Amino acid sequence: MKPFIILGALNAFLAVALGAFGAHGLEGKIPDRYLEIWKTAVQYQMFHALGLLAVGLLAGKAPNVGLLSAAGWVMFSGIVLFSGSLYVLSVTQIKPLGAITPFGGVAFLVAWVMIGYAAFKWL
Repeated sequence: MKPFIILGALNAFLAVALGAFGAHGLEGKIPDRYLEIWKTAVQYQMFHALGLLAVGLLAGKAPNVGLLSAAGWVMFSGIVLFSGSLYVLSVTQIKPLGAITPFGGVAFLVAWVMIGYAAFKWL
């Protein structure tokens, strides 16, 4: 499905750009602990950008793309919640923002289970 290939490519681009920004623009400006949190956000954003690309490619082969489409949106929401909360936490150092992150992690887990189930059932 075209939207997930576009979202995957956009998120991969953003992960590379934000990774470079963290390495060159934030180093020495935020504590090392928060720079590591930034790196975690970048890493998970890239992993799941590739997941979105996989959803887009698998959807072209599956007879019923509804479950894969739902998985893609759940995965995208995971990127926003998980990586987004970690990016904001890193630059603001407002610790309660870390409470949002696990919701993104759960969204990632749910999305991967949905993809696995769809592949098992239809591929």
